[in-house]
Amino acid sequence: MKKITLYFLLILSPSLIFSQELLVKYTEDKIIIDGFPDDNAWKISETASEFWQYRPTDSVKAIKQTEFKALFDNENLYFLLKANTKEKKFTVYNLERDFETKSADYLQLIFDTFNDGSNAFKFQTNHLGLKGDMLLSTTSTLGGRGMNPNWDAIWEVESKLFDDSYIAEIKIPFNQLYFLKGAKSWRFNIYRSDTQSLEHSTWSKTPQEQRIGDLAFMGKINFERPLGESKKPFSFIPYLNGLVGKDFIDNNNISNFDYGIDLKIPIRNSLNIDLTVNPDFSQVEVDDQLVNITRYELRLPEKRQFFTQNSDLFSDFGQQRDAEPFFSRRIGISRDIEGNTIENKIISGLKISGKINDDLRIGLLSVLTEENPDKEIPQNSSSILTLRKKVFARSNYSFFFINRQNTNNYNFKENERFNRVIGFEYNLASKDGKWKGKSFFHKSFRPKENSKSNSFGLTLSKNSRKHYLSFGSSYVGDDFRSDLGYYRRYGFIKLTPFYQYRIYPKSNEKILNYEFQNYTALVYRPNKNQTFEGRWFISSFKVIYRDVSEIEIKQNIRKDYLYNDFDPTRTEGSIPLSANRFYSYTDYELSYSSPDRNLFKFRSGIQIGDFFSGSKFSFNNELKYRIQPYFNTSVKINFDSIKLPKPHTSKDIWLISPKFQFTPNKKISWTTYIQYSNQSENLGINSRLNWRFAPLSDLYLVYNDNYFYTNSFEPQFRSINLKLTYWINI
Repeated sequence: MKKITLYFLLILSPSLIFSQELLVKYTEDKIIIDGFPDDNAWKISETASEFWQYRPTDSVKAIKQTEFKALFDNENLYFLLKANTKEKKFTVYNLERDFETKSADYLQLIFDTFNDGSNAFKFQTNHLGLKGDMLLSTTSTLGGRGMNPNWDAIWEVESKLFDDSYIAEIKIPFNQLYFLKGAKSWRFNIYRSDTQSLEHSTWSKTPQEQRIGDLAFMGKINFERPLGESKKPFSFIPYLNGLVGKDFIDNNNISNFDYGIDLKIPIRNSLNIDLTVNPDFSQVEVDDQLVNITRYELRLPEKRQFFTQNSDLFSDFGQQRDAEPFFSRRIGISRDIEGNTIENKIISGLKISGKINDDLRIGLLSVLTEENPDKEIPQNSSSILTLRKKVFARSNYSFFFINRQNTNNYNFKENERFNRVIGFEYNLASKDGKWKGKSFFHKSFRPKENSKSNSFGLTLSKNSRKHYLSFGSSYVGDDFRSDLGYYRRYGFIKLTPFYQYRIYPKSNEKILNYEFQNYTALVYRPNKNQTFEGRWFISSFKVIYRDVSEIEIKQNIRKDYLYNDFDPTRTEGSIPLSANRFYSYTDYELSYSSPDRNLFKFRSGIQIGDFFSGSKFSFNNELKYRIQPYFNTSVKINFDSIKLPKPHTSKDIWLISPKFQFTPNKKISWTTYIQYSNQSENLGINSRLNWRFAPLSDLYLVYNDNYFYTNSFEPQFRSINLKLTYWINI
């Protein structure tokens, strides 16, 4: 009977089979962070090793083993990591904080401090002692996993290179982490990338079909005594920003001096208040220009730090692209009386986020924006309240309430005084990482009552060794609206089955795996005369090599019904494609990506075939070259040649984007980004110099130049910013 019971336990709990544990001893000895393992305290600590390969296979122990030790005192957590290697040809892209890790050499520590398998802290370093830190949230959306590199902590690391290894010594203050008072253990893992042997390895064994670092596969660190309460500092972060520039269109010189402040106020060990007054985001990297030949609005990522920290609490709702009730980039922009999209300055913002107890997370975000009655832009208060309750091993259910409301009565916005959305969701994540899913129900409210104001959906996926199978469905009513959300259309039903089959060759000296996959999307518009909008079949075959280069062949078969006239070239004065008819078209893609670790790397792809009633040829190239670790340069060259039958407009569309990055040391980086698109007839130049002169404190010098192109380049706007931020802990 005992044997039968053990057998079923092994089947039902595969993540327990290779579980690793380490006792973290308490010390009162002083530890000097210098990369040398000669402090007396390390002599009493236990050593952990026995790392497993993740790539090229996941069935054997790592060839290049990694060892580590851990200690703690009342204030800090210490790690000593030894990465065994005799080769010294490391891959490193730059010296920036949050350095690039794709196909680079690095060590990464993952702390699941609440033992919930859904959120974690990551700290990464390498042989040069570079720093990277981020927040990780594992979502149950299709293929979902979110990493937020905008989170920064104050910690120390020093690395030293030896004949047979490199050693990294790390000190992480407890007041930089969130955890519950009295905690006795944390779920924990380390993974390592070694580009010289093309080996990835993890302390806690992770199946190759799962993402490396997946929170379903973790070991455990046990503390010799329970942790006390973390005394988090009150943080005071003022900024000063001076700007001079010229608006060439209105022929005006511009000068401005601004200031503001951010506050971080700890409430308890795991709950924090963030307050911002008169925030300025001039130092944020500019958005990539994109060519848009679709019928839909482009979705650009959020880069403003106030919105990105703990962003999973607020943004992980609905389904990406089709039913996102909250998209923070809606805050801070507005449409004026002429329909132009312009910046709507943020006056202040408040955010409360964190853990109430072991199982309950809370988030509150509220932002106030400026009014401009002359341009018919009202002042808005935009808020979202969320609650997330853990259930079972790694699943949760959540609630949110979104409110966008005018702060005054405006005659020009009488029917848009407020917009509210309430929602309930269940997120499934199985203990072994194989099953993920989501179900949701949302309802919106506006001044004018509407009957079809609901939205709901379901996704479910299973990921096994050879097969990945998922099914998604969503419905958004005709009258549903979320002013703070991202929806490509309203009033639709969408079905999205997906299947992937993987082959792992027994001899993996060159090839890691083959992937065959098919994605289908079916869209229905039940309240239109033509209820079927279209379908999209995407079939592909991909070969992934051991050096992480890839080659892919893809076929796209589409059928679209146009409800409105549409010009994919977006040419002024052109005759659009006719509405109220179907367009069926098929195209083919071939792409290749060379190994990332190469000093010269490129990714090229061609696409050719039908396009609505005409044809399209696309050529997408990205070339990269680096002199590591100081200099990186890249250039994107995208070309789309759209040929449509007369009287419609045919057009060749170019997007050219060179980028240059120089990091002379760990504190200074200089990035210049040039973008030209003949679709938008715009040339933009952004050059940003960043000096981190103290922990989390920065000086930015940012130059912006913008030109409009007709028959020649004509300047539109030019500016230079000098911004200082200083982080003060009290």
